[in-house]
Amino acid sequence: DEICEAMMQTLSHVASAALVIQVGMGLSPMRLSTQLRAAAVEGGVAPPAGIQFYEGVWEPNIPEVKLTRSRDGQNGVATFLFDAPSFFNVENEEDVPKDFITSMRMIDEEGVLTTPKVNARFVNGKPETIEARLEMYSPAEWDRFLRFMGRYAEANGLAFNKA
Repeated sequence: DEICEAMMQTLSHVASAALVIQVGMGLSPMRLSTQLRAAAVEGGVAPPAGIQFYEGVWEPNIPEVKLTRSRDGQNGVATFLFDAPSFFNVENEEDVPKDFITSMRMIDEEGVLTTPKVNARFVNGKPETIEARLEMYSPAEWDRFLRFMGRYAEANGLAFNKA
């Protein structure tokens, strides 16, 4: 669609200019990346690969991801740790999501990977982090997850290398 392509080009030019400004001012490119993703998501632009806790609401914050795999390669676990996810930082009461988080959805061009294993960690009675675990029980599930992570890394300017 020509309109989507034009929007993505505009976002790309804005991102490049903002990066030069931010880096020139000594500010963090990762913080800029988070701000640009949040702006794109608010503008209704879906990322090529992204994560949702609430259907239709893209999470702009990048998680720390830890991977483990069994010696025989049959099973694996990806643990996602989101430090202060965006929905913990709402300013207006009406912006607080009314639904419970029931899963984490990883969405890309191939479809959706879903895990119901999502937990919040609280410090002094306030939510601080979200941890989600995706368990994989076959080499095919592992490969599918790695394809998602490759797209997610590319979409978010992250380094991702398959060992």
